[in-house]
Amino acid sequence: MKFFRLSILSMIVLLAAGLSLSQLLTTASAEGEGDQVYVIPVESTVERGLTAFLERTTSEAIESGSDHIIFEIDTPGGRVDAAGDIGELLQDLDIPNTAYITSQAYSAGSYIALNADQIYMKQQATIGSSGVINSDGTAADKKAQSAWISSMVAAADSNDRNPIYARAMADSSIDLPDYGAAEGQFLTLSPSEALEVGYSEGIVQDRVELLSEIGLSEAKIVETNPTPAENFARFLTDPVVIPILLSVASLGLVVELYSPGFGIPGIMGLTSLVLFFYGHIVAGLAGYEAIILLVLGVGLIVTEFFVTSGFLGIVGIVAIVTSLMLSSADMGQMAMSIGIALIVTIVVSVILFKTIGINRGFFKKVILNDSTSSEKGYVSSVTRLELIGLEGESLTPLRPSGTAVFDDERLDVVSEGSFIGVNQRVKIIKTEGSRIVVRAQENLKEE
Repeated sequence: MKFFRLSILSMIVLLAAGLSLSQLLTTASAEGEGDQVYVIPVESTVERGLTAFLERTTSEAIESGSDHIIFEIDTPGGRVDAAGDIGELLQDLDIPNTAYITSQAYSAGSYIALNADQIYMKQQATIGSSGVINSDGTAADKKAQSAWISSMVAAADSNDRNPIYARAMADSSIDLPDYGAAEGQFLTLSPSEALEVGYSEGIVQDRVELLSEIGLSEAKIVETNPTPAENFARFLTDPVVIPILLSVASLGLVVELYSPGFGIPGIMGLTSLVLFFYGHIVAGLAGYEAIILLVLGVGLIVTEFFVTSGFLGIVGIVAIVTSLMLSSADMGQMAMSIGIALIVTIVVSVILFKTIGINRGFFKKVILNDSTSSEKGYVSSVTRLELIGLEGESLTPLRPSGTAVFDDERLDVVSEGSFIGVNQRVKIIKTEGSRIVVRAQENLKEE
């Protein structure tokens, strides 16, 4: 009876507050109704193009007044610098967010997940294996590894997760045999293991179950996907694609110099450069200052072909290299890409020089190929060996050069060095091209 009176009293109070019984039932059953959830995929390789995509979509979620963001993660990892930017982006979010690992969250992917407010995993998903690897497949230096391990630990600490497991994901010296990570192996957690150690809030089979778990079953779902331009930019900024683009660009320029007019090689080279800067601009890596330096550099190099000062060419090359460096998030990676393109260009240039020569295309216009020949009316200077031994008479003083006559033929001659007067007997002792050397006859008699 007492319980009944309390129930009636409670109903009266609620009705007085303006709530009907039907409204109460609707409120109780419509969990999450009126809320909006943004679903953002974090897929494929983690690079700067993904960073730009997440910056755009999280900004849209904030502007639209979303109540929650779900990051659906399926990535093998990627660039450490890009992961760092994404982690900072998640840490600064005021909107509650959840990392939903649908398949794998390795390396940079595990770091991104650890920066989310909470983590849910699909039954077959895994998280971990986060050692730092260089682009050539070797382990990074100790300084880079130490910085990355600290970042992993800090991400776990920021959401009250035991940091030992984050450290074991990035440091193979940590021994956790109970979770399949003996010394020398990076830790990778299954959904049940992640739940056990507090690295996951639950195991769900799909997004519907996830929404139910976080109390947003009736929320409006806004799915986002990269635009074609963003997908293309992510491809163009891939560390493997960059050296290919630069190599094609430089090769196109070199081959074009051997081709008449402006043809396919030049178009390919120019297109590769445009694609390189397009991808980096969309990814937020390159600015207009890099484009200005590129145009300036190309202009100076073209001018160098006509001015041939040497200085303009050097400044042009420096301007182009600087524009490429300004467009990169990783100076070391860009330097390696430029080095690969340079080696490829040198090798191809040597091959073209040996097989084709330099009398083709643009070189034909800037290199003098004309030559003198008897067919064109040119007469070269011939050494007249038949004159040696002839005797004649000087017609002019030889001081030491002058004129002498030999068998009625006037010749320009030069003495050995001594003065020879007019009408003196002379003898030809040597001929070198147009130079005819004579000696006075009295000197010959003295010998």
